[in-house]
Amino acid sequence: MVQMIGFSDRRSLIATLALLPLAACATPMGRYTVEDAVRRLLQLSSQRAFARLTEPGGFYDDQLTRIAPPDLGGGKGGAVLSALLRTNAVRNRVAMALNDLAVDLADNAAPVVMDAVHRMTLADAVSVLRGGPTAATDLLARQARGSVVEALLPGTSRALQSDLFEMLSAALSASGGRDYAAMADNISGQISDAIFRAIGREEAEIRRNPRATGDPILIALLG
Repeated sequence: MVQMIGFSDRRSLIATLALLPLAACATPMGRYTVEDAVRRLLQLSSQRAFARLTEPGGFYDDQLTRIAPPDLGGGKGGAVLSALLRTNAVRNRVAMALNDLAVDLADNAAPVVMDAVHRMTLADAVSVLRGGPTAATDLLARQARGSVVEALLPGTSRALQSDLFEMLSAALSASGGRDYAAMADNISGQISDAIFRAIGREEAEIRRNPRATGDPILIALLG
């Protein structure tokens, strides 16, 4: 059972952390280290973010995470698609389908993100804890975005060639697959970025009010 840290001890600990060198990242706090605290912060932020994103409308109903139909521009299929998407009714229908797809694919991304949290490199965990409201998420995104996009790509590619996106298939069929690949990359990248924005928002809220987590380690270091 984790021991609660008193107010005076907490103030002393935080003051000490501000002065410690990089070696402090490996300094234990009871059974926990500063790296443990960063990972706990990211684990909780990620759990909360995925809980929201995997609800019906989890991406579309939120401006921060909404996925937009991409404009592929120059290619033959992309030009046809761009013309189709100038119609609001079509664009809205495609947008809703893409955001429903994002909800489904978030389940594929969640274990990749959580594994990245466990394995991420924390060269200066103290700086991360003392950084801006999304400092930990920003570091996670730099280290894990490629892996998340990789996990999303197969599902995105399959979905774009299914009946769900019949209009897109018709528009892109003349491109010999080149525009399919570009669209899959674009949408997978959008979903990945939306996931990290959602995690960052949760991190900022935890930093704003760590007591609401009930986690003594986060309260001690962020309170």
